[in-house]
Amino acid sequence: MSHAADARRALDPVIAAINGIVLGKDRQIRLALACLLARGHLLIEDLPGVGKTTLAQSLARVLGLSYQRVQFTSDLLPADVIGVSVYDRDRGHFEFHRGPVFAQLLLADEINRATPKAQSALLEAMEERQVTIDGHTHPLPDPFFVVATQNPSYQLGTYPLPESQLDRFLMRIGLGYPSAGLERELLRGRDRRAMLAELKPILPVAVLGELQRHVADVHVAEPLLDYVQALVHHSRESGHFEAGLSPRAAIALLRAAQAWALLHGRTGVLPEDVQAVARAVAGHRLQLRAAVDGGAAADLDQLLLSAVAVP
Repeated sequence: MSHAADARRALDPVIAAINGIVLGKDRQIRLALACLLARGHLLIEDLPGVGKTTLAQSLARVLGLSYQRVQFTSDLLPADVIGVSVYDRDRGHFEFHRGPVFAQLLLADEINRATPKAQSALLEAMEERQVTIDGHTHPLPDPFFVVATQNPSYQLGTYPLPESQLDRFLMRIGLGYPSAGLERELLRGRDRRAMLAELKPILPVAVLGELQRHVADVHVAEPLLDYVQALVHHSRESGHFEAGLSPRAAIALLRAAQAWALLHGRTGVLPEDVQAVARAVAGHRLQLRAAVDGGAAADLDQLLLSAVAVP
């Protein structure tokens, strides 16, 4: 049996379990898993109370990942995230006390309520999967997956994430309000926290690592590479955006498409796989010029995907 078939057989129960907790968000759950398979990091931007934290906790539980949550506030310090060296008087040397970043899944809750200095504490961790304290480098667990939640920028007490921080996130997604029927089910159903407590690991961490390695094995044909390059080139040359997608963003788009294909049991990437992840990968990296009406996320399909021919 192919790696792709094995991946789908292994991941379908994971998706089903999370769908039982986070109702009506199958696409967002699949995007979050694809982000993890591609060894990226996930930014969830939405209003409080729509299930952002529940999704992160569900992922950690069904995948058996060690989990830590950091509530980002205006007085948060980098040491509160990374850790701190404390002098041990008996031993006569400094001893490093690890912070919550040393978890396989780190939830950075309301990341844009912290100052840029505190936000920057995650830059090295997300890019290099290590932290450096007092000249000493400490590797982070494998896998290492940051799920950050962000409140809309119009809410009081928020600090905008700089472009360098946004670029560390492979994907940005939103959850939105549930439909009326699903909201009624939430009102009548059991408490989600109680249901979370009952979730058991479904996929061993070792198997997750194998699936992450298999992402690179998903075949990418030359016409598909032409399509990705055409999308990237259009973002730079169309004049609709302040700046086009970078080479790193192009690699991220391709890697996410490979993960999406593997998640759905395919051995090769289709244009539909690129389109499925394009908004999540490119939406937070593209900013519309003032002369263009609307929002980048809302018009991304029209201004980018519909403007480039599918091979």
